[in-house]
Amino acid sequence: MRNEPTPQQIADEKIYRTMGLTDAEYERIVTLLGRQPNYVETGIYSVMWSEHCSYKSSKPVLKRFPTSGPRVLQGPGENAGIVDIGDNLAVVFKIESHNHPSAIEPYQGAATGVGGIIRDIFTMGARPVALLNSLRFGPIENNERNKYLFAHVVEGIAGYGNCIGIPTVGGEVVFDEKYTHNPLVNAMCVGIIDQDKIAKGAAKGVGNPVMVVGARTGRDGIHGATFASAEDPHAKERSAVQVGDPFMEKLLLEACLELIETGEVVGIQDMGAAGMTSSSSEMAARAGSGIELDMLKVPRREEGMTPYEIMLSESQERMLVVMKKGKEHIAEEIFAKWGLEATVIGRVTDDGMLRILEGDQVAAEIPVKTLVDDAPVYHRPSARPQYLDETETFDVESVAEPADLQDVLHILLRQPTIASKEWVYHQYDYMVRTSTAVRPGSDAAVVVIRGTQKALAMSTDGNGKYVYLDPEMGGKLAVAEAARNVVCSGAEPLAVTDCLNYSNPEKPEIFYQFEKSIDGMAEACRVLETPVISGNVSLYNETNGIDIYPTPVVGMVGLVHDVAHITTQEFKQDGDFIYLIGRTNKDLGGSEYLHAIHGKVAGTAPVIDLDFEKKVQRLTLTAIQRGLVRAAHDCAEGGLAVALAESCITGQKGAVIEIQTELRSDAALFAESPSRILVEIAPEHVDDFLALAKEHDVPVEKLGQVRGDQLIISVNGDVKISDQVKNLASTWKGAIPCLMT
Repeated sequence: MRNEPTPQQIADEKIYRTMGLTDAEYERIVTLLGRQPNYVETGIYSVMWSEHCSYKSSKPVLKRFPTSGPRVLQGPGENAGIVDIGDNLAVVFKIESHNHPSAIEPYQGAATGVGGIIRDIFTMGARPVALLNSLRFGPIENNERNKYLFAHVVEGIAGYGNCIGIPTVGGEVVFDEKYTHNPLVNAMCVGIIDQDKIAKGAAKGVGNPVMVVGARTGRDGIHGATFASAEDPHAKERSAVQVGDPFMEKLLLEACLELIETGEVVGIQDMGAAGMTSSSSEMAARAGSGIELDMLKVPRREEGMTPYEIMLSESQERMLVVMKKGKEHIAEEIFAKWGLEATVIGRVTDDGMLRILEGDQVAAEIPVKTLVDDAPVYHRPSARPQYLDETETFDVESVAEPADLQDVLHILLRQPTIASKEWVYHQYDYMVRTSTAVRPGSDAAVVVIRGTQKALAMSTDGNGKYVYLDPEMGGKLAVAEAARNVVCSGAEPLAVTDCLNYSNPEKPEIFYQFEKSIDGMAEACRVLETPVISGNVSLYNETNGIDIYPTPVVGMVGLVHDVAHITTQEFKQDGDFIYLIGRTNKDLGGSEYLHAIHGKVAGTAPVIDLDFEKKVQRLTLTAIQRGLVRAAHDCAEGGLAVALAESCITGQKGAVIEIQTELRSDAALFAESPSRILVEIAPEHVDDFLALAKEHDVPVEKLGQVRGDQLIISVNGDVKISDQVKNLASTWKGAIPCLMT
C-alpha cells in the first residue's frame, strides 16, 4: 500500500521504535498476532500501548484508589465519572492534562485541552456547566519564555471556553523553577445530567451502524498520544499538536445532546487521544464486540490521507457514534440541522476484530482484546529518593527569624503563586449562563443548579513541593485541601477526579514518588469518603534531565444542599469575631515562607491527621448549614497571616488579631499547618458556635474582630503587622500584572 514500509522492513529497521514501541513490546505484538504487523497495525498498537492510552506503568497503582460509594453512578472506565446529587440529577466531571502540547504550542495546546475535556462530559449526555484549570509554570520574572507560555496558555483557555459559552469559574496557578521546561496544563469540566439520560461509550449490537460526526478529519495531532508519552516535548513537531475550533464544538455539543435525547444512540465516544483508533477499539472492548471501519467513507479535509493517517489523526471536534440499525437518518437530520456532518463509516461485528478497510482492501485487522486488555502492564521498581536524606534532616530552627514580619507578608503576597489571579480570570467569561454564584478568587467556585435550591462547589488543588518532600503525606494533603475548600464554600465533598503529573516512571525514585503519593491520596479519599471517579495520568514530564515536582492535582466537587449555605472568604461585618478552627504547628517545611524568604525547599511536609481533618470539616460545614458562619477561608499557602490578609483584601475590611502561642512568630504567622479554617462569626452566634465546636471535639481559638481599615496582628502582645488593607491589596493585586508588563 503506497510507499509504506513492509512488515519485514518495520522489523528489520526497527521502525516501530520511532513510534514509541520497545523491542519487547514489538515482539509481544508479533506473538499476539501470530505474524508481523503491517505499518497501519504497528501505528495502531503504538498509540494504544502508549503510556497515555494504556496506563501501562500506572494501572497497578491506580487500583489502590477507592472508586465506589453510595452516590457513585459511574466510576473510572468511561469518558467521565458520575455522582448522584438527588432528585434524579447527577453531576458528571473529569480532569485531564494537555502538558506536552502546551509546551510546544501553548495557545492551541491549552485550547484543545479544554475542548477535549468538554467532549468527555457531553459524551456522557451531560450539559457542561463549568470549567476549571490547574496550571504550573516556571517563574515569569525575568524569563520571557515562561511569560510567553503563561500568557498564551491563559489566552488559549479563555479563547476556547469563552467562545463555546461555558464559564471558567475556578482553578489555581503555581509558579516554580521546576516547571520551566514542562508547564502543566490540567483542564477540568463539570456537567449536569438527568440520571435516566446517561450515555455510555460501548459499541453494542451486531450490524449497528458506526458513524463519525462533527468535524472532518485532517492530519493534525497524528501520534499525539505517543507524543504525550515521551520525554522532552520540545523535540517533537508542532504537527503533533491539535488545532481546535470552539464554534464547531458548540454545534457538536448541541447536536450530540439532541441526538442522545432521542434514545436511539447505542454508544458514543469522543475521539480524543489516539483519535479514531482509541474510540473504536475502546467502544468495542467495552461491549465485547468487533468493529469494522472503511477509511474511504471518512469525511476528510485533506487530500490523499492514508488509513494510517486517518486512524491516528487527533483532529478535534469529532465523535464516534453507534446508532440503532435503521436510525442513521435521525443522526444525519439532527447534525444537518446544526450544519454538521454525520456519516456512516462502518458497523459493529461479532468477531472481536478491529478491521480497517480502504474500500475492498483490508488495511489492518487486529483482535480488539490485544489492543485494550492485552496491553503491557509494568510493575516498575521503586526506590526511596536519596535527596530525602538531606531534606528531612533540615532543621527549620536553623533559619533566622526576619526582623520585619510585615515586610515578609508583603513579599509573600507578591509571590505569583499567592498573589491575586485576577490577571488570569478576568480573561475568562466566568458569568456566562448566569449560574455562577461564587466567582473565581474564593476557596471554591460555586455554580447553582437551575430549577433547584442546590449548587455545586468545585476546586482544583495540589502542592508539588509537599509531595516532593514527603510523597505519601503530600498525597493526603492534596485531597484534604481540595475537600476543605469546598467545605469552606458550604458544600459537602462528594468525589474526586485527579490529574497525576510526574516525570519518568522508569526511574525508581520517580516511581516511588508516584506510588507513595497515590497511597496517601487513596487513604485520604477513604477517610474523607470522597471516592475517585475519573482522572488522568501524565508521565514523562522531564526535559534536559530536569524533573518536575511530583504534582498530583485533585479536582473536588461538593454539593451545596441549599443555596442559602453558600459561603465566601471575605470578611463582611465590622464587630464580627474571627475564629481559627484547628491548630497551628511548626509546619514551615515546604512552605512558601521558607522558599520565598530563605530560598529553601526543605524540611518535612506538614503532617496531617486525617481523622482530625474530617472533624474540622464536619464542624465547619455543620456551622455553615446552621447559619452560624458569615465567612470561611482555608489556611493554605502563606499560612495564617496570608489567609487573614486575603479575607481582609477581598472584603475590604480591617481586622485586629491577637495570637497567643509558644511558636516562633514567623511560624505562628506563616506555617502551613493543615486542618485550619478561618471563620467569621456574628456576636449573637458565638455561644452556639463554641458549643458546636465542643460537641465535635475540635479546638477553636478566638483571634480577634473584623474592624477598621487596617490588618493589625499581634503575637504574644507584640505587634508584628500593622498595615492598611489598601496597601496589602496593592501588593497582592499588582504582582502578576507588574511581572507581565
